[in-house]
Amino acid sequence: MVIDKIKKVNQVEKIQEKNKEATDKMIGKWIKCEECGEILYKEEVKANLSVCTNCGHHFRISSRRRISQIIDEGTFEEINENMHTTDPLKFDGYMQKLEILQTKTGIKEAVKTGIGKIEGEKVAIAVMDSNFMMGSMGSVVGEKITYLIEEAIEQRLPVIIFCVSGGARMQEGMISLMQMAKTSSALAKLDSAGLLYISVLTDPTTGGVTASFASTADIIIAEPNSLIGFAGPRVIEQTIKQKLPEGFQKSEFLLEHGFIDRIVPRKDMKKELATILKMHKGGN
Repeated sequence: MVIDKIKKVNQVEKIQEKNKEATDKMIGKWIKCEECGEILYKEEVKANLSVCTNCGHHFRISSRRRISQIIDEGTFEEINENMHTTDPLKFDGYMQKLEILQTKTGIKEAVKTGIGKIEGEKVAIAVMDSNFMMGSMGSVVGEKITYLIEEAIEQRLPVIIFCVSGGARMQEGMISLMQMAKTSSALAKLDSAGLLYISVLTDPTTGGVTASFASTADIIIAEPNSLIGFAGPRVIEQTIKQKLPEGFQKSEFLLEHGFIDRIVPRKDMKKELATILKMHKGGN
């Protein structure tokens, strides 16, 4: 009798374990849209450029996937792939966190830079990655972008930067904030050379990135419904002592008020960039 009960318990446990494994596999194949709440099949979303098939919400994507969507296949040549971060402030746990993220994401830092082609048009491109410390701008991010701009000047190439960031990286303190001036100075030289700079703002673009290279482009494009701003709404309201309008940091509001030039859905982004590049070919 006791043996039968033990066997029955074991059978129930095995069934529960199998059900759990099946559930885990199902969860791994589905994703919930944070905008409309729809449960979506991951492969369908991926095939749709990581855009919700129900409401059109643009999911955040890795720098690798972004490059594969924008740059012509086989033309991307990465620059400074192995540039590594130091720990100037000896910030507790910083290097360990970086190592974990490098293993998890397969990238060294929060931006990938290189030279590639968009519908045959050669371009210098930087793509930030929210999977790596929320795209925060440390010394390496600033250095890689600055070097890319300098390379673009030397080769007489237009520059495109896909921005996504939580702002400056607190673990590097003032050194992180200095990247705002460094990247802006490099872009001023690009402008003096008569070369085109296009900034593409994705969700979210905030803090020191917004206050520097993200907002100083010849043409500023944004993805739909992207959060774009410098400080958070509460901080701004406390500073200016005024109630702010709903959605004032969304790309649609910013387009209406002249901060950006155009909102472009992800499916149209490559074509849009190629058209702009062809229009401005040759510099001025």
